[in-house]
Amino acid sequence: MDLTLRFAPVNSILWWLGWRTQRANTGYTPWLVCPRQGRLMHWLSRDRGWLNSTPPDPQGSANQNNHDQTTIMLNKAKNLKGFKLSSLDGEIGNVKEFYFDDQHWTIRYLVANTGTWLIGRQVLISPYSLVALNHAERTISIDLTQEQIKASPSLDTDLPVSRQFEQDYYGYYGWPTYWNGPFTWGPYPYIERDRVKWGPVAPGEKGRDQHLRSTHAVTGYILQALDGDLGHVEDFIIDDETWTIRYLIINTGNWWPGKKILVSPDWVGRVSWSQSRVFVNLSRQTIKEAPEYTDDSLLTRDYEIGLHEHYNRKGYWMDELVNELIAP
Repeated sequence: MDLTLRFAPVNSILWWLGWRTQRANTGYTPWLVCPRQGRLMHWLSRDRGWLNSTPPDPQGSANQNNHDQTTIMLNKAKNLKGFKLSSLDGEIGNVKEFYFDDQHWTIRYLVANTGTWLIGRQVLISPYSLVALNHAERTISIDLTQEQIKASPSLDTDLPVSRQFEQDYYGYYGWPTYWNGPFTWGPYPYIERDRVKWGPVAPGEKGRDQHLRSTHAVTGYILQALDGDLGHVEDFIIDDETWTIRYLIINTGNWWPGKKILVSPDWVGRVSWSQSRVFVNLSRQTIKEAPEYTDDSLLTRDYEIGLHEHYNRKGYWMDELVNELIAP
C-alpha cells in the first residue's frame, strides 16, 4: 500500500469503509469500548500520548486534546511496573514485569507480584483479560475474579513458560491462541474481545515456533550497529491497545553522553540471546542524526513519521491498517 495513504482525508477513508468514529470522554484507556473503527482513526491521525514519568491529568488532557479523546497511549514498561491489578472482586497485587514473544515483540503476559497470596507460583495475566488502564490511579482493571486466577493452571516461579503451559492456560480461559494465525494475535491483528467472532482452534495445532522473553532480562542488552556498539537497552515503549513493543529506548552512555535514541523492533536485524546483544543494520552516524528523544518527549504521530522517514522505513501503523482491512 502506498505510504501516501497517511495523507488521505480521514473522514473519506472512514466513509469508504462505512465506519463512523466514536469518542470516549474518559480519563483512562477503555479497551472494551474502543471499537474497530476507533482503531482506524487512532492509526491514521492520533497523537500518541505522554511518556513523562508523571501521567497527564485526565481533565487537562481532555481540554488539550478535544480532537481525539480516545488517544491510545504509548507507555514505558518501567512506568507500568507497580500498577495495581484490580480484579472483579478486589486487588490481586501489582505489575512486576512483562513477557513478550521474540517474533512479534508483543507483550503476552503481565507478571503479577501477588505478595503472599499465591506464593511459590508465577501469576500471569494475559492482555485478553485487561479492561482498562487508569494512569491517574495507577491501576489496571482485570475482567477476572480472584477465584478464576487462583484456579488457573499453575506455573512454579523457577520454571520457564512452556508451550504446553500456554495451551493449558489459554484453554482454561477459552481465549484464541496468539501462536495460531498470521497476525500479531494469531487470527487477529488486535485483541478481539468479541467471543462471537472467535473461531475454533484445531486440536493439537502447534502454531509458530517462538519463545517468551522477559523485559527485565533483556534490559541491559547491548545495541550493536554496523560499525560498533551504541549503548544498551534501558526500557521498552509499549502500545497499550495491541500491547506491542513499539520501541526500545537505548541509553547511549559514553558514546553519546546524555542522549537516548529509539529503535523499533522492526529495524532489528537479529538478537543474540546468548550474547545479550541486539543488532541493527544501521550506522552509528545515521542513528546519531535521527530525531532526538528525551524522557519528557511527547511521542506524537508527527514525531513517529519523522523518525521512520529518517530511517527510510514504513510506519508500523500502515501495516496495521492493511491487516485491519484484510482480517476476518
